[in-house]
Amino acid sequence: MKLAILSRSPRCYSTRRLRQAAEDRDLRVKVLDTTKFAIDLDRATPDLYFRSKRLSHYDAILPRIGASITYFGTAVVRQFEQIGVFSANSSAGINNTRDKLRCMQILSRHDIGIPATTFVRDRQDVLPAIERIGGAPVVIKLLEGTQGVGVILAETVKVAEAIIETLQSARQNVLVQKFVAESRGRDVRAFVVGDRVVAAMRRVAQGQEFRSNVHRGGRAEAVDLDPEYARTAVRSAQIMGLRIAGVDMLEGEDGPKVMELNSSPGLEGIETATGIDVAGSVMDYIKDQVQFPDIDLRQRLSVSAGFGVAELTIPTPSNLIGKTIRESGLRESDISILTLQRGVTVVPNPRGSRELEAGDRLLCFGRLSSMKTLLPKSIKRRRLRSLPKSAQKIVEQVHREAHPEDTL
Repeated sequence: MKLAILSRSPRCYSTRRLRQAAEDRDLRVKVLDTTKFAIDLDRATPDLYFRSKRLSHYDAILPRIGASITYFGTAVVRQFEQIGVFSANSSAGINNTRDKLRCMQILSRHDIGIPATTFVRDRQDVLPAIERIGGAPVVIKLLEGTQGVGVILAETVKVAEAIIETLQSARQNVLVQKFVAESRGRDVRAFVVGDRVVAAMRRVAQGQEFRSNVHRGGRAEAVDLDPEYARTAVRSAQIMGLRIAGVDMLEGEDGPKVMELNSSPGLEGIETATGIDVAGSVMDYIKDQVQFPDIDLRQRLSVSAGFGVAELTIPTPSNLIGKTIRESGLRESDISILTLQRGVTVVPNPRGSRELEAGDRLLCFGRLSSMKTLLPKSIKRRRLRSLPKSAQKIVEQVHREAHPEDTL
């Protein structure tokens, strides 16, 4: 198997450990500078060049994309995906986690603990937003900061307002998050590989510093991760589209709160603190998964006219509740269920004998016209509520006249 590690730092600890672990497993491995690629595009022939020469065949890549080259780096990873090369992390997953706001937005729709977060643009919205998340103290973060850079603790609302105004005047976008006081000065880093946490450490800030990053002088110690924290870390990585990730969590009174995810987590701190061969776990995983390159389901499955991928939630009431998948008639309507999510449990390729319940979320591929009939009327109600009350009354009147048998 031939592996490329995409990295601009061949001598750094993480790259050297990953390369050594690959060689120990008899993999042919090269470290390639991500910025030296050229992307060629033509009809049905996406291609890659490295240092002006056509790139030879690789079975897999391990992206280590730095924040300073996110756009170009993810474009290179995406090109590898287009030519069918397995990538340990997807280009979409890297992009999702590089922007802290996007990361929080994606996690917020799932049952994942996160600190209360707000994002505002207008100065007039700053104070009301801070009050909504519980008031000062708050943590202010630059959207694309790394290693603790651009993370500021504001003890009072006035200080927070001044910091936000200053950063916005410098054209910096910032997040404002509730300060989790019980976790002050410490957090947990879980290193996720595939569907498990292979190592975990607690990082503790030193002195008056509230940021626990090792790069800020934080002390790292091994930790036996609670099962709830392990599940949260794995689910967060999967939701974001990452197979390999460092998941940073605060230890809140009500359980784990995910702060952020890192698609290129460093190895030195966690291997030193735990004594675990994390690089070896990464390479073992890549060897096992190399036959399964990334597939864009919407891109592949939506080629047939009238068919597509959609997520459907079984509403209350629904004639599907209490029926098995086989009895539901979905298959006869050209709808196949790819996954069923119930609470925090996701069931891939559910059996026909599984009984459906209210609130089940079904990831489906099928005929779009058939799936539309399963959409609950509450969707229309939510859209209606987004209108001013005067407009709501007009819409309701017009709808009643046009469809006397239906209600919004």
